[in-house]
Amino acid sequence: MINEKLPKIWYGGDYNPEQWDAETWAEDNRMFKLAGIDVATVNVFSWALIQPDEETYDFAALDATMDRLYKDGVYACLATSTGAHPAWMAKRYPDVLRVDKQGRKRKFGGRHNSCPNSPTFRKYAARLAAKLAERYKDHPGLLIWHVSNEYGGYCYCDNCAAAFRVWLKRRYGSLDAVNRAWNTRFWGHTFYDFDEIVPPNELSEEWGNRTNFQGISLDYRRFQSDSLLECYKIEYDELKKVTPDVPVTTNLMGFYPELDYFAWAKHMDVVSWDNYPSIDTPASFTAMTHDLMRGLKSGQPFMLMEQTPSQQNWQPYNALKRPGVMRLWSYQAVARGADTVMFFQLRRSIGACEKYHGAVIEHVGHEHTRVFRECAELGRELGVLGDSILDARVESKAAIVYDWENRWAVDLSSGPSVALNYVDEVHKYYDALFRMNVQTDMIGVEESLEKYDLVIAPVMYMLKPGFAAKVEAFVKRGGTFVTTFFSGIVNESDLVTCGGYPGELRKVLGIWAEEIDALLPGQTNKIVMNGTVGALSGQYDGSILCDLIHLEGAEAIATYGEDFYKGMPAVTVNKYGEGEAWYVATSPDKAFMQGFLKNLCDKAGIRPILDTPEGLEAAVRTKDGKRILFLLNHNKTATGADMGESVWTDALTGETRRGAVEVPAHGVVILMEGDASHVQ
Repeated sequence: MINEKLPKIWYGGDYNPEQWDAETWAEDNRMFKLAGIDVATVNVFSWALIQPDEETYDFAALDATMDRLYKDGVYACLATSTGAHPAWMAKRYPDVLRVDKQGRKRKFGGRHNSCPNSPTFRKYAARLAAKLAERYKDHPGLLIWHVSNEYGGYCYCDNCAAAFRVWLKRRYGSLDAVNRAWNTRFWGHTFYDFDEIVPPNELSEEWGNRTNFQGISLDYRRFQSDSLLECYKIEYDELKKVTPDVPVTTNLMGFYPELDYFAWAKHMDVVSWDNYPSIDTPASFTAMTHDLMRGLKSGQPFMLMEQTPSQQNWQPYNALKRPGVMRLWSYQAVARGADTVMFFQLRRSIGACEKYHGAVIEHVGHEHTRVFRECAELGRELGVLGDSILDARVESKAAIVYDWENRWAVDLSSGPSVALNYVDEVHKYYDALFRMNVQTDMIGVEESLEKYDLVIAPVMYMLKPGFAAKVEAFVKRGGTFVTTFFSGIVNESDLVTCGGYPGELRKVLGIWAEEIDALLPGQTNKIVMNGTVGALSGQYDGSILCDLIHLEGAEAIATYGEDFYKGMPAVTVNKYGEGEAWYVATSPDKAFMQGFLKNLCDKAGIRPILDTPEGLEAAVRTKDGKRILFLLNHNKTATGADMGESVWTDALTGETRRGAVEVPAHGVVILMEGDASHVQ
């Protein structure tokens, strides 16, 4: 449980009373009660109001907000407000302003414009966090601390350059080690003094997302992620000194590319994230992101910190969420591990760039809207569920490995194809499992593989130290491992592992790859099966890249059907110890992926949660040995599933369910295994 003060699924969202008057506050409180809102995230962007100069702090307005909300039964997710520094700070202390990738120093404006290595920013951010902790440590409405907001963005200023050199000294110990890691004898880049090293921006090594030196650019991304994390930790430590028992979080952004969230999660009491899919985002991609957020802390339930009740404002086409979709997507988060359902925002702003971003309370200002009615109904249902789902876990026998540093390395790689997208390739494998309703964990390279039967590591271009040995041990004891083209190529410094691709994975896979062919957009080669293999037969399409591989003990399950490498292996399997290691040498089409993953799951004894029609998602959380089954219908029409003879209880109505269960269009059915004694 995140905080025992509120033993239910938290329901609420971002609230900005500083933008409104007392009459509006009273209306807000009235409508919060109608909607079942019990948590408000406050003080997210109030630094300028709280601190008008270096020495003055005014908490009167925040005091009143905290007291007013708590009096009406609304707890506070209390933010530290450091996501946007005040204008006076930018004017008097220009070191707080970032320098962009083009070498231009920013002016005051926007948000997240603070240099993470600015001594001024760190000093005042830490001081504000400490003062907030001291002031509200005993407030009964304080539920959780929310540090800053949606960390992101890099800086290339002189402070960052100096801090980067210190970071390099800590990481490598010597300049000789840096030169070796970066292969600086290429293009005469040898460094003889740390002060010669400059940030890799568009004035030095990079243009767009391309770079002359992958090692330099890769380390700068690590450094910037660490620098922003240090800012978070400075505030975290100040809060924990005073309120050690109050949990601390900051809101992440799913597959956001700039920060290594596995490193961040180690310093978060609970992971929280902001979910903003487009109207055409595949349901499987959103599910994969929830599973990744759950996987950041080894399966611990997470917070859905933000989503929109209806419309977004910053995407190219900001469609309304159709009736039922807000509820559907909220329960999808809960089904995959969320113990909160929260929105941005509770009341719409009247000005600036988020005035058209959806809210529980729309500009009309009353409760007689479609959006409010849907929010109020969801609030009622969450009240019915009570604590019956809290702390329930997701149990999976399949896992997909995801690594931010590997993503950076793939993105920065000087070839072989601009069409190669790491996240998309990961999603192809996840989507195939999702369509079968096979529960899947998203894990980092440091996670133990012991509890899994199937582990998939798509495009594992960079191998971290020890990962290959972990894979060998996993397969040897009976596990099934899958990796793909463009894997095992480089080490953590982006230096090629010589001796043949896939480097350290060569032994367990029983192959070596001689060349990598890049296919043009729309171009494919054929994956020709060697006979019928379970659900696979005939031929399929492969695209993007084709590895030209030779067998070293592995068996070819399929070969290429075209070009000069026709007949060479395209899919292989190697018996290793008690298990198997598979290699997929190209990017297959969806039909192959479905059959391939079905074969592997069948062989490993991994069963789907439930057989359902297309578009009906099934997910399970388990609590006290009992399953909680979520049926989520992403279709525009009602869809059914057969539950067989098992007896379930509808968590929202208390009805007994068995056999055929129909789920309305964009609807949700939540079923508890066994009797309903624990349903409120």
